[in-house]
Formats: sequence, structure tokens, C-alpha cells
Amino acid sequence: MKAAVWYKAKDLRVEEVTEPAVSEHDVKVKVKWCGICGSDLHEYLAGPIFIPVDSPHPISKEKAPIIMGHEFAGEVVETGSKVTKLHVGDRVAIEPILAPNENGEYKDEKYNLTDLLGFHGLSGGGGGFSQYTVVGEHMAHKLPDELSYEQGALVEPAAVALHAIRQSSLKAGDTAAVFGAGPIGLLVIDALKAAGASQIYAVEVSESRKKLAEQLGAVVIDPKEADAVEEIRKLTGSGVDVSFEVTGIPEVLNQSIHSTHTGGETVIVSIWESEAAIQPNDIVIKERTVKGIIAYRHIYPAVMELMKQGYFQGETMITKKIGLDDVVNEGFEQLVKDKSQIKILVSPE
Repeated sequence: MKAAVWYKAKDLRVEEVTEPAVSEHDVKVKVKWCGICGSDLHEYLAGPIFIPVDSPHPISKEKAPIIMGHEFAGEVVETGSKVTKLHVGDRVAIEPILAPNENGEYKDEKYNLTDLLGFHGLSGGGGGFSQYTVVGEHMAHKLPDELSYEQGALVEPAAVALHAIRQSSLKAGDTAAVFGAGPIGLLVIDALKAAGASQIYAVEVSESRKKLAEQLGAVVIDPKEADAVEEIRKLTGSGVDVSFEVTGIPEVLNQSIHSTHTGGETVIVSIWESEAAIQPNDIVIKERTVKGIIAYRHIYPAVMELMKQGYFQGETMITKKIGLDDVVNEGFEQLVKDKSQIKILVSPE
């Protein structure tokens, strides 16, 4: 079968690989659509970050070269002998977290916080940029009939956004700021709407992404045209209740912290390629809180229910669809060059 295989930064190859086989608690999935994630782009440009290169990942037992792709949906075409929750023909969205599991279940309540954390499509074991892949039955969630396979490929990034909101202190009626209106930032805006935020500010420089943030109902601030922190303070009186940093840029992290009022909270959503410096007194003297989130847990059903209600829609997020053979030039390289692209979906068929 064909797959997109990561060898090293800037070396992603579409090539023939061995089709995977199922074990007792596994399902084999024919991939329909797989999204290119910001994490994928980081690995392509500056990896390895999550990709194991020196020694195999303890759960996947693999190291680079590995098949990429972790935002995907597809059809179950084969089940292991002990699979009980899924059947051949089921349409599924994949939760790609690699964490300790047993008998078709994650072992830990907060499985995304395991020291062994990995991701199918980043840490070995197969991936969504392939015609077929095999995952544990605990990683496959049935898609409601109302949701398309394209929508199913958005469940994973939407899960990141919804988890960020649920782990924050935000309450219905609170104000929020989202720094960075890329794919995850836009989904955070939608998740904030679902959570009942009374006002949402989006800080972004890209014209196309500013328009999308406005379409989703955010008040957009361009930091090239005005000081984002001053503008948020002016519009709110004292700052927002909660800010979300979704860029991985050190300067923006400081802006996120300063945009909150006394006692406010900043949630760091982005994955970082470098260190960032902050002044602890900005947190101490104002009794602010700064916290981080990683991935998600126990959230796919809620994401899909919200999708049925009209949140996290592909019509807003999906800007391009391509075939697997074009994943490098029309996918990864396009995302590097063209900031009007939000979510590019790849079909391995």
C-alpha cells in the first residue's frame, strides 16, 4: 500500500509499505480523509519533536522512518478476534493517543498525561497518511450518521480545542482572548462559543484567518496595527478572564499573560520548538494562573455531538483536498507558503 513516510526534517516520502495486520483487540481502518496538523508541520520543518529517532517508542515499538498522519477518519474493514465494540463497515474517527492500554481500553483515567505518551501517526505504529492502518479498538469512535468522513477528520483537532476550554477556568458569560487564529485557534473560538463565552477576541495577522475569526464571531485585533494587550484592556476595561496561547511564539505568550486581568488565567495550547522567557512577577503580583494542556481525553463523543449541533464545521475549516501523492508539494509546502490555507485534507484512496 502507499503511505507518506517521515525520514527526517524536510524528508517526507510517498512510497510502498507493507499493509498492516490486526491483533486481538485491533481494528484495520481504510483511511478516507486525514488532515495535516500543525504538529505534522513542525515535524516536517524542524523535527523530530514527537517522532522517535534514537530508540523505538515503548508502545508502538517503532522509530523513524515512520508513517505520518493522526487526524483521520475511515471505515473499519477488519476486526481482531476479541474486538467487541466495532464491526466491519463501521465509520470511525480515530483518537490517535498511544498510552498504556489493556483489553481494548486505556488503563489510566488521565491517559493523555502518561510519561509514555505518543501518537499514532507521529510515534510509529502506522498513520493516517496511508491507505490502511491498524489501531486499538479503544482508539476508534463510531461516527454519527450525520457526520461525513471529512468532518470525522476534524474531530481530533476539535478535541484539542474543546479540551483546552474544559481544562480552563472559563465559565458561561466570561470573556476570552485567543492568540493565533490558525486551525486550532479557530476551533478554540468555536469551543468558546459552545461554552458560553460572552465576548471573544482573536489576535491574528493573516488577512484570511482574520476574516474566518470574524465569521466565527470574534472581535479581531491585528497586532501589526495596534498593541494587542492595550486594545484588549481598552475594550474590556481590565483584561479578559481567560486567554489562550495558540502560536508557540515567546512574545505572544507574554502578550497572552498580560491580556488577562488580575486573577485571570492563560492556557498554553501550542507545542513549542524553543524556550520562552516570562517575568514571574507578571503572574505573582496579579495572582494570575498559567497552565498548559496536552491533547485530550474522554472527549470525542462530546466533540461529535457538538458537530451535530453545528460547531467545528468543515465548511469553515477545510480549505483544500488533495491526494496522497501530492501531500508534500500541495500539502506541507503549501501550508508553509500560503497562510490562507487552514486545514488541508489528504485522501490516500
